[in-house]
Amino acid sequence: MLINAAVLRASDAPYTIEQVQLGDPGPGEVLVKIAGAGLCHTDLLGRTDLVGKPVILGHEGSGIVEAVGPGVTGLATGDPVVLSFDSCGGCVNCLAAHPAYCAEFFHRNLTGLATDGSTPATGQDGKPVAARWFAQSSFATHTIATARNVVRVEPGLPLKLLGPLGCGIQTGAGSVLIALGVTAGSSIAVFGTGGVGLAAVMAAKVAGAATIIAVDLHPSRLDLAAELGATHTINGADDDITAQILAITGDGAQYCFDTTGAPAVITAAINSLRPTGTCGLVGIAQGDLVLDPMALAGGRNLMGILEGDAVPQLFIPQLIRLWKQGRFPFDKLITTYPLTQINQAEAATSTGQAVKPVLIPD
Repeated sequence: MLINAAVLRASDAPYTIEQVQLGDPGPGEVLVKIAGAGLCHTDLLGRTDLVGKPVILGHEGSGIVEAVGPGVTGLATGDPVVLSFDSCGGCVNCLAAHPAYCAEFFHRNLTGLATDGSTPATGQDGKPVAARWFAQSSFATHTIATARNVVRVEPGLPLKLLGPLGCGIQTGAGSVLIALGVTAGSSIAVFGTGGVGLAAVMAAKVAGAATIIAVDLHPSRLDLAAELGATHTINGADDDITAQILAITGDGAQYCFDTTGAPAVITAAINSLRPTGTCGLVGIAQGDLVLDPMALAGGRNLMGILEGDAVPQLFIPQLIRLWKQGRFPFDKLITTYPLTQINQAEAATSTGQAVKPVLIPD
């Protein structure tokens, strides 16, 4: 079928809206009509040499199933769905309910191609277009997804807003509620209050943390963090972030969560931990991280986290239930753009003007 998609043809080029030929869903696959697709910093990796061009990015899609391929069970035409990350389902970590650490995670999610090197899309010139980014490539009117990265949700929800639950929001909330296991009455400092960090702030409030500290360079985001549950805010430009956190908590935070990937910020987060505290890291570090020999003394821990260590089919419905109760208002993070304005949305993400852009196909 002929679809419209935002195609990236070079690392330094703008997206172009093009007509692309999309194949039928194969075994274990579904065709989804996209209602909305979140844009986040992970999509910027598509501009690196890790990913071949041309490529259709987008990894936070939501929409309606229009067709199912052979062997697909539990999904039917007309089902509203959220698209998340892909996993093999058969490796040790997948079988242990840790699909974010799938042995095939990199190839299935970050190359834009299927595991056999194929793609379901071709451009008007007849040449292949990579369209398997996170097994969805949802910056388009339609996409082919795998049954394992599709989460069926209940009808009647604001479907176009749900896509970010599939990655960024899931990562922030899952890191707090699942990976770190933040406990009631405890303290946490969140470094970076973009979509992932603000999801972590909301999840910390759900978990019952007594002290929730948000650190960011943007005053507007700190104001939003306070609205969403932060008990304290700190401007990231301050020289004494660790001292401020120690003053607020007394002996340091039980949990710190870094979303920036900046080595200096990560170091400040580790230094802000109390003895036995844990610092969780998401994203890709932007340089070498050099730790003081005593940094992890006193039982301090450093944890790398992918996708919040969540099982999407379980966790995304849980977040929706919390949203319906008014306890997880992730919709306050979202700014919608037509898919045709994807370049403006990307710029707004890079500058911090928009917390979580969601692209709406026409």
